[in-house]
Amino acid sequence: MSGGVDSSIAAYLCKEQGYDCTGITLKLFDNDDISEPRDKTCCSADDIEDARSVCRRLDMPYYVFNFKDGFRETVISRFIRAYETGCTPNPCIDCNRFIKFEKLMNRADELGFDKVVTGHYAKIRFDEKSGRYLLLKATDLSKDQSYVLYSLTQHQLSRVLFPLGGMSKPEVRELAESLNFINAGKHDSQDICFVPDGDYAAFIERYTGKAYPNGSFVDEDGNVLGEHKGIIRYTIGQRKGLGLALPCPMYVKEKNLEENKVVLCKNDGLFSRELFATDINLISVPKIEEPMRIKARVRYNQSEQPATVTQPDSNILHVVFDEPQRAISKGQAVVLYEGDTVVGGGTII
Repeated sequence: MSGGVDSSIAAYLCKEQGYDCTGITLKLFDNDDISEPRDKTCCSADDIEDARSVCRRLDMPYYVFNFKDGFRETVISRFIRAYETGCTPNPCIDCNRFIKFEKLMNRADELGFDKVVTGHYAKIRFDEKSGRYLLLKATDLSKDQSYVLYSLTQHQLSRVLFPLGGMSKPEVRELAESLNFINAGKHDSQDICFVPDGDYAAFIERYTGKAYPNGSFVDEDGNVLGEHKGIIRYTIGQRKGLGLALPCPMYVKEKNLEENKVVLCKNDGLFSRELFATDINLISVPKIEEPMRIKARVRYNQSEQPATVTQPDSNILHVVFDEPQRAISKGQAVVLYEGDTVVGGGTII
């Protein structure tokens, strides 16, 4: 329970279904750790009090678990390493994978709980024919979070409940208001909770104490176009904030870490038809035995695109799109869909 309305209504719905519930808030970092004011991030005293208030109304025990060490190691450190190695990370996926559905589930096992429940917008269904648990999109596609949940294993899917999968956000807020929950009108949390202002480079410099040296912007032929302010400040497809006066719009195509150069190109140069991904997790099938027609997303807010996927070996996916896709970025997730069902996904390399 984050203190937000989604997890609060998830708790209410579970109580209504007759479950014996305990509310848990995860303490993931202190604001002093990330040099941010207390009121700008999650995990604040206000969030904890909001979650405790809802649990009190629902007559549920409530605890705060300190997962700061695990979050620092598996989310923040991975986030920083990704930028330092020229990738574009997705810390929400890492948090779900390593904290909410691994570390928290392990704690649930230790304490004797049968299920872990969250306020994510997605659905789980057991398929009798295949004998596998399936992850499906939420009814409210504008809130669907299946993309950031693709790493869920069969064991985890068998133990997780997503009560909001069939609801819309307005329905959730309306129900919270009818219950007089303190957080019924509370705004949704930040995408990246530990970087609330969105300035990833400044956060990394504060957190690591490192200075990332300036280098050259170059075009695809190696011609120098100007000076960049540190390679961690740029992401694939970026146009704004380059600080260059150029005769035509140019975008970040790639980052050359060895030479500390940022390569720029025109918009046409950002498109590619295929990708490879590793660190894969398959859900609807144990293995992709032959070329499979699917739709795929290479970022959270992208619509699915028709493609063919193969699995060259146990931990590699090869995705070939029907049409070229813009700004496919190393470090982001590719998630595969068959209709509303998540086939699986992996990290783009």
